[in-house]
Amino acid sequence: ANRGIGLELCHQYAARGDDVIAACRHTNPELDAVGARVIDAIDVADDDSVEALAAALDEQSIDLLIHNAGILRGDNLDTVDFDAMLEHFNVNSIGPLRVIRALRSRLRDGAKVGIVTSRVGSIDDNTSGGNYAYRVSKTAANMIGRNLSHDLAARGIAVSLLHPGHVRTEMTGGNGLIDAADSARGLIAVMDAQSMETTGTFWHAEGYQLPW
Repeated sequence: ANRGIGLELCHQYAARGDDVIAACRHTNPELDAVGARVIDAIDVADDDSVEALAAALDEQSIDLLIHNAGILRGDNLDTVDFDAMLEHFNVNSIGPLRVIRALRSRLRDGAKVGIVTSRVGSIDDNTSGGNYAYRVSKTAANMIGRNLSHDLAARGIAVSLLHPGHVRTEMTGGNGLIDAADSARGLIAVMDAQSMETTGTFWHAEGYQLPW
């Protein structure tokens, strides 16, 4: 939550009057200025760290949980590093499952969950190859979200998979087609529209459904 899309989500949710809890590895003045409750020293790739997040929330009830943490290290068939691929899985794929499972008792019945994955994790939409570690980790995250949509359905919790667009952030090296503020605005609109009728589906921040 301390930079990029996550920081913008905090800004915009807080600006409309929502009570925001922001988790991150390291807080900073930009996040502190939002007025959210900040819980730092949280690493979604570490079991103990995520359990510490759950403990810090105590009996806090959560209406909306967005999992936004991720890593991107570009590769191709010649340069793919299998240790780096495992790191992508731990953060991008297992990370959402680790966090959502740890916080499921804090989610109220009828809550919403959003997992920021990526369009490059779409098998149908892959027309260029490359980025092995990132692509497959996001495809796995989509399956985890789909699984969660079934497992949380009895409690009326809708789960959405979210593509933020090609966003100019630190993770993309400042390259992209839109700014983080525009992406966050679109993601919020998508999450506002989600329901049990759309649970387990994959959405672009521009408001249309994506293929698997």
